[in-house]
Amino acid sequence: MRRREFIAGLGSAAAWPLAVRAQQADRVRRIGVLMVGDENDPFTNLRLSAFTRALADAGWTEGRNVRTDIRSAGNDTNRLRALAQELVGLQPDIVIGSAPAAVALQRETRTIPIVFLNGNDPVASGIVPKLNQPGGNITGFANMEASLGGKWLELLSEIAPGLKRAAIMFNPDTDPVSVFMPSFETAARSLKVEPITALVRSDVEIEAAINALGREPGGGLVVKSDPFTGLHRAPIITAAARNNVPAVYSASVFARDGGLLSYGVDEVDTRAADGSRQG
Repeated sequence: MRRREFIAGLGSAAAWPLAVRAQQADRVRRIGVLMVGDENDPFTNLRLSAFTRALADAGWTEGRNVRTDIRSAGNDTNRLRALAQELVGLQPDIVIGSAPAAVALQRETRTIPIVFLNGNDPVASGIVPKLNQPGGNITGFANMEASLGGKWLELLSEIAPGLKRAAIMFNPDTDPVSVFMPSFETAARSLKVEPITALVRSDVEIEAAINALGREPGGGLVVKSDPFTGLHRAPIITAAARNNVPAVYSASVFARDGGLLSYGVDEVDTRAADGSRQG
């Protein structure tokens, strides 16, 4: 991936602390980015390109007044601590990361500004003590709302009238879904559906979880998009189709790649809108 494209991955958060100093660009600003997942994933490139355009509109050009240092854990969360140390050691003006990356960065610095992206439950993840008072050197964006857990299940029941069991699939190491579980379980009780949590960390576990749902009629699947499930969306979509398991996904990229139905925010649009707004 070209360095220019990486600027987009900073999200709107990168723009706000830098834009206020745009007229004082007496030196090249340095931004550290810690990624969880595959930086070459096509959907990642799509989202990053959207923000690149918005960031350029705000006056920030790679190589002219901003430099990005990117590190990617490649879905190996055990590498996050070492990569966070490396980035912080470069003394950037700001560091950016998704929820698990932000936790690692927070352990390494209490002075460099940290911005987290796509944190579903920043409090449960240990990123901030309170939403209205994040405190310290960290702030960020949550792109999902707690009631979506119930909405996903309601949509699943509409497309699968004989629904009896529904699993919500996610990787607990990259994106916990605790914020969605109350509404998911409330909807399950109302719909008389058995709620199941499908924790997956590998393709083998994805296959096993979906196979179990497909053994008997009435199984359904909700997939919460996170760095892991996004990267492994092909085996998820394929296994769901092969086992005749209806599935609802939280990111539109799953539907574009062959999944049955998606319901959630437009991540490409939010990055472009946030970036332009900060200009």
